[in-house]
Amino acid sequence: MPWPQSYDPLHSTLASTLLAAGPVVVLLGCIASGRVKAHYAALLALATALLIVTVVVGMPPRAAIAATAMGAAYGMFPIGWIVLNILFLYQLTKEEGAFDRMQASIGSISTDRRIQLVLIAFALGSFFEGTAGFGTPVAITGALLIGLGFGPLEASALSLLANTAPVAFGAMGTPIFALAGVTGIDAAVLSKMIGRQLPLFSLIVPFWLIAAYDGLRGIREVWPTILVAGISFAIPQFVVSNYHGPALVDVVSSVCCLLCVATFARWQGRTAGGAENVGEASASPISRRERLSPWIPWLILCVLVFGWGLTPTKA
Repeated sequence: MPWPQSYDPLHSTLASTLLAAGPVVVLLGCIASGRVKAHYAALLALATALLIVTVVVGMPPRAAIAATAMGAAYGMFPIGWIVLNILFLYQLTKEEGAFDRMQASIGSISTDRRIQLVLIAFALGSFFEGTAGFGTPVAITGALLIGLGFGPLEASALSLLANTAPVAFGAMGTPIFALAGVTGIDAAVLSKMIGRQLPLFSLIVPFWLIAAYDGLRGIREVWPTILVAGISFAIPQFVVSNYHGPALVDVVSSVCCLLCVATFARWQGRTAGGAENVGEASASPISRRERLSPWIPWLILCVLVFGWGLTPTKA
């Protein structure tokens, strides 16, 4: 028999909200302390949630345990399965040296660090958020930016900032599918509504990113590139989320953004900033084959997921 959940067990909006925030506060507080490992912090947060829901809210212990088991199973399949295979693909391409070639190919497009920042932190970071998620994009783009001369803390902060545009759809639409499982609302409906809200913010994020790195001067000097990045990301984000589904929103948007920004930067034919923003130029020319080869595993993944998301394939 289902247990009817009360969203205001304390009969006070403020008190019930603070009560519901308890497990999250425990989780983030333990992690922020630096003394508790992430998996132990998660277990403490789970224990806090079970304590609150059984003692304060009044949920039967058997129902609480069943809900916990269901949540664990849902976390393992399909979410854990997606993450496991994406991490395998990431490690495979890393060991094969693909990321070094990615870094070289992107670095050869422009020596202006602001354009490199848009290409790597925003566009490439969105690609890895769409394929892997769960911290992978910040780790990868942070490492690439450090390799191009950015400071470690600066690279991490800017990568996190850029990741605000794609994170709602996450790894192959995992947040949307998880939300659909919790709310009972169809994933396609959620995808459409989120896809109608995010494009405006996706247009703003590249400007915000450059402002954080180089202030208003940086925006004035490279605003055409930033505008191209925002538009080329926002439009595919709307179209894919509304007419295909949540799985490939970030992937298609990021690829469109990468291609458009790279083409625009090459068309300009010169760096957009002063000498203090110019990094090391590529030591040797990068061939077309060397530019394409690191992307092949990810392109195969995108083609397969795209086919999987089509209505005839699902049928």
